Amino acid sequence: MPDALLLALAINVAILVVGMALLWRVAVKIGDVSFIDAVWGGGMGVLALASWLHVGQGQERGPGARASLIAAMAMIWAARLAWHLYTRWRGHGEDPRYAKMLGKAKAEGRFASAALKYVFAPQALLLFITCLPAQLGILASGKPAPLGALAMAGAALWLVGIVFEAVGDAQLNAFRADPANKGRVLQTGLWRYTRHPNYFGDACVWWGIWLAAADAGLWVALASVIGPVFLTFTLTKWSGKPLLEKGMEERRPGYRDYVERTSGFVPWWPKGR
Repeated sequence: MPDALLLALAINVAILVVGMALLWRVAVKIGDVSFIDAVWGGGMGVLALASWLHVGQGQERGPGARASLIAAMAMIWAARLAWHLYTRWRGHGEDPRYAKMLGKAKAEGRFASAALKYVFAPQALLLFITCLPAQLGILASGKPAPLGALAMAGAALWLVGIVFEAVGDAQLNAFRADPANKGRVLQTGLWRYTRHPNYFGDACVWWGIWLAAADAGLWVALASVIGPVFLTFTLTKWSGKPLLEKGMEERRPGYRDYVERTSGFVPWWPKGR
């Protein structure tokens, strides 16, 4: 990698470390780390913006079209998700997952160290890794150049992802806002075709950003593919879908039938319909 690119990544790391340290102090003060979910999305937008500003340094005509496209894709996604998760936290309070994870540490007076060890430090590392397609794609696209087929395909996939995320979240919010739906399972709209339209959309967004980044060269594609691979694994096999569905089966009697009938990730027609 060129020295200038490595320097830009080092600056991004510094921004991330300082930001996470400040937010960790906020979490310790209020005794709640749940806002970290909003930071996950917003932090990627900050890293994309920092990369784009770095590319613009010394460029008479500003960053190239690919750099600006990738930056816009990452920041639009980040702003929407961060606001959605922040307002959800403000409306519902502490996330039960984090309460369970840190409950014992809080009771024993170890909340600060546990929050840093189990939440903020891992999130900072994983956020940086997941955001590599945006960072490397932008930093490798400083010179003006026409958008290639991969960049255009990436933008199209990103658009599909944004629609699934935004529409899926809006449908879920509307469903939950109706008192008549208490204890029921949302099975209409996009939720009829996949149990997790928002997670599917999230994966599409970052595979789309990766495709646009790959337009800058094979080395960018290889160096950053860990980002969407890890994100997809997280959503489908680790902390996303498995944990959420386990909790839903415990709280919603009809959820098991919904699981058996509805695709778990990629949208598809329901069974028996």
